[in-house]
Amino acid sequence: MTSATTAATTTAPTTRPSVLFVCVHNAGRSQMAAGYLTSLSAGGVEVRSAGSIPADRVNPAAVAAMAEEGIDIAAQTPTVLTTAAVEASDVVITMGCGDACPIFPGKRYEDWDLEDPAGQGVEAVRPIRDEIRRRIITLLGELGVPVASS
Repeated sequence: MTSATTAATTTAPTTRPSVLFVCVHNAGRSQMAAGYLTSLSAGGVEVRSAGSIPADRVNPAAVAAMAEEGIDIAAQTPTVLTTAAVEASDVVITMGCGDACPIFPGKRYEDWDLEDPAGQGVEAVRPIRDEIRRRIITLLGELGVPVASS
């Protein structure tokens, strides 16, 4: 008599790295960074963004600059920074939020010194956007996540 044995296959849960972008108003830099990381990681990274004093809407010049790249951030809503968001993130990237960001041991923190696009037109926002894209590509390499082709 032969018995058929079925091997149980177990798949380990995939853990994606998680990144939190923080700026004061969560309306420009952090929203552009989140848009790029979401797009360029093709779902390979869990993306969050928040602000220490969130604005009521995303900066229209940032929305326009990202639309030029084929990334729509118009529907995003500025969100208040919470301790839970920091705790749930592997990497926390601040963009001028000062001391508002809580520090937890074991987290990777970076401060990206970028000009604030608040009150500027799309022409002034483009170089900020382009610098954010460059940094996102570097970050993806450091996280071991391939850059999705556009």
